[in-house]
Amino acid sequence: MKMRVKPYVAACICAIGLALVGCASSPSPITVRRSEVVAAIDKANTYWQTRTPAQQDAYWDVAAYHTGNLEAYRTTGKRHYLRYSEAWAEHNQWMGAKSTDKANWKYQTASKKYDYVLFADWQTCFQVYAELYQLDKDPRKIARALEVMDYQISTAPEDYWWWVDGLYMGMPVMAKMYQITGNSLYLEKMHAYYSHTNSVMYDAEARLYYRDARYVYPQHQSSNGKKDFWARGDGWAFAALARVLDALPPDAAHRAEYAERLQSMAAALLPAQQAGGYWTRSLLDPAHAPGPETSGTAFFTYGLLWGINHGLLPRAQYLPAAQRGWMYLSTFALQPDGRLGYVQPIGHKAIPGQILDQDSTADFGVGAFLLAGAEMLRLLTPAQ
Repeated sequence: MKMRVKPYVAACICAIGLALVGCASSPSPITVRRSEVVAAIDKANTYWQTRTPAQQDAYWDVAAYHTGNLEAYRTTGKRHYLRYSEAWAEHNQWMGAKSTDKANWKYQTASKKYDYVLFADWQTCFQVYAELYQLDKDPRKIARALEVMDYQISTAPEDYWWWVDGLYMGMPVMAKMYQITGNSLYLEKMHAYYSHTNSVMYDAEARLYYRDARYVYPQHQSSNGKKDFWARGDGWAFAALARVLDALPPDAAHRAEYAERLQSMAAALLPAQQAGGYWTRSLLDPAHAPGPETSGTAFFTYGLLWGINHGLLPRAQYLPAAQRGWMYLSTFALQPDGRLGYVQPIGHKAIPGQILDQDSTADFGVGAFLLAGAEMLRLLTPAQ
């Protein structure tokens, strides 16, 4: 498989091939134009929406797309984006998993069954419903989310987010429920669940997250004996922190802790970025599964831009990396017809030998791309 060499990487590519590594020369300055970002967002989103019916289920992969779609709507004002998410929510009756028997509600393992109401993958949709509710405060839009989440925070367990993806699926939901209800128990429980995740899979030395307890070093190692941090898993965590901070008021409990974690992860991600602007699937061992991967790169680009836009990440230090990430996404991963390529399929680790190409796409990858594009638009939009 041959990579196309784009102008933005030409100055820093020392060898053409699937794995682009750093070289001595510095990349040329990058100019990102607002009109080009709008066009890239619309190209990707039009491709997706014209080929994918809104009438899909409310599971995490589809819901993650809609988190990005709503941000694209907010920044471009294109109302057909909004209508697409509204049609999806109506199709799902503003619900996630549909069991009504609380005695049988589960969460401890991954499952798409309807009795896994407390499994965060079934709660990702509540982020979208909460945002749609804020745009038009019809109580039925948020009724099921409140029923489920009010019940969950009344329970004793704190291990609801036992895999790192759960931070993105569940953590912003609780921040948005606090926004709507003002119930501080949401913030207390969110921090308790977050603390449990940290105790199980956060590596303080690397300042990154393992995907779950199975992948903690040295129990698990990359093919070259290194710590194996899965890019999309860390992308979920990084993006979750940005989305939570975006929803919390300045004086919210534990806000400073979440901000510090976003800053420390950003510092760890910076040297792991490849010269082509992307991050490889195993962050600290590029040779384990070499070549570009779009979903992790999009989440990292989004988080960096969000941090810059909100004064948490120094612009001079982090903007070049964010620009390189966006240029990879918009000029290499995004194909001429609008397909977003090089997205690793659903999984939970970097897989040696797994081939990604321009046809490798997925809903959650498009959602991550839209998040990054929306945040780039905010960076480029003059203050009113």
